[in-house]
Amino acid sequence: MTTTLASNLRQVRADLQEATSDAGRSPECVELIAVVKQVTAQAALDLAALGCLRLAENRLAGLLEKRARFAAEGVQVEWHFIGHIQRNKARRIVQNAAVLHSVDSERLLLSLDRIAAEEQLQPRIFLEVKLADETEKHGLAPDQLESAVRLAGSLAHLDLTGLMCMAPRLRPGADDQHAAQDCFRQLAQLAAGLARKAELKQAFSDGAVKLSMGMSGDFGTAVAEGSHLCRVGSALFRGLDQLKVPRP
Repeated sequence: MTTTLASNLRQVRADLQEATSDAGRSPECVELIAVVKQVTAQAALDLAALGCLRLAENRLAGLLEKRARFAAEGVQVEWHFIGHIQRNKARRIVQNAAVLHSVDSERLLLSLDRIAAEEQLQPRIFLEVKLADETEKHGLAPDQLESAVRLAGSLAHLDLTGLMCMAPRLRPGADDQHAAQDCFRQLAQLAAGLARKAELKQAFSDGAVKLSMGMSGDFGTAVAEGSHLCRVGSALFRGLDQLKVPRP
């Protein structure tokens, strides 16, 4: 199993390097975020042992379980939260994840800032933008983005890092790569628009708008459109169904 996992990780890294090369970008400008929501804590530990130290969960229960196991083993990684953040679970998420990819409202921004102040933490955050017309997806509408950026930039206990989106769900017969490309290009254009306005650009912690976009099936397309963080899960665990856990 470890051999297959290592082979999958090498392939994903090679595919990322090829995508950055094809796009004329440096490989160092794109981070691999390994999504471990489908697999056991032991599988996540095995992945960390192979040098993959940025891990993501989309459910609080999964995050807490894996963090507890990592703590027991004395293994330190950077935890990312990529799922919808319910306000009644926000405190536990802030306590356990360094990076939040899915901040989707001004109300949530205010809650997170208050919690971070109380917990004496400074999470990095991405504003999630809804660019696919699907009811199950969350996010700010594009016309809400500037207001949310201004608010986030005014909050002392959050580091606004960038923008996040999710491509449309794959549909039979659809040109899914073209649909993903359209979505990623829209987010990149929104980021470029923010960066052209000095007061909005300064709201971002590094003075640059990073993009969290692309998953196992479309991260090559995302890199071509300017992604800085790719959230890859199933491609890392291909052929390893025995490592997966049943989802509720």
